[in-house]
Amino acid sequence: MNQELSVITDEQVEILLGDLLEQYGYDFTGYSKASIKRRILRLYSLDKQVSFAEFRYRINNDTVYFKRFVEQITVNVTEMFRDPGFFKTLRDVVFPNLGTYPFIRIWLAGCSTGEEAYSISIILKELNLLHKSLIYATDLNPVVLEKAAQSMFALSQMKQYSENYILSGGTKDFSSYYTANYSLAKFNDELKSKIIFSTHNLVSDHSFNEFQLILCRNVLIYFDRDLQHKVLNLFDESLEGLGYLALGSKETIDFSPISKNFKRIPAEKIWRKVS
Repeated sequence: MNQELSVITDEQVEILLGDLLEQYGYDFTGYSKASIKRRILRLYSLDKQVSFAEFRYRINNDTVYFKRFVEQITVNVTEMFRDPGFFKTLRDVVFPNLGTYPFIRIWLAGCSTGEEAYSISIILKELNLLHKSLIYATDLNPVVLEKAAQSMFALSQMKQYSENYILSGGTKDFSSYYTANYSLAKFNDELKSKIIFSTHNLVSDHSFNEFQLILCRNVLIYFDRDLQHKVLNLFDESLEGLGYLALGSKETIDFSPISKNFKRIPAEKIWRKVS
């Protein structure tokens, strides 16, 4: 492993990040260096690259390979109803409060391949709130968004997702939400009808609406402190008074400039904007 780690130096990682910013406008300079280097090395070794120069040339000149590169260094591991206790809190606490609004706007930032978006859609449907909700599911990576928009996931995952769903407070037959199609589960169109998938770069793009709920789970852990604070400010600006902000289990708004505006809901990484 040590030999592999020396294949690409920190300086070469900086060169690649500079290329991405200059050539494509993707700003990864605030990402955790250790994390991004690990992902770059994994791809370098996976694709059996001969030299750094050749690797760099492919990223800069082959658009198909560039897509693969971005996908590999940004993709987040995700599953439906991941951390069921979190989704139970959404079901029991957050959505009943938001249900009093005439319309509910939700921003799911860093939505990856869409499992979380469909999970939220299912809960809203069960609470009879889907008809007056809109979920903006965004990601930096257009490849994962294309996959998310197909609303198809591996059938082999459904047993796990069904268990998560029940633990999160679901009472229906989970299989009623999809049809089996060979090795894939195709989720019902009604669930997708209230989801808008679009690209958004948390690092460089601005707020694009005002929301009652913003979810960004397990994305900030890849950012350095300055970038985390910048993104949290963006969320604060994008959130209505009394709106909710949900982060991943290892993430927090404590010690950030926005923490004074929020009050935490016990047990989960969910905060309510109080000022």
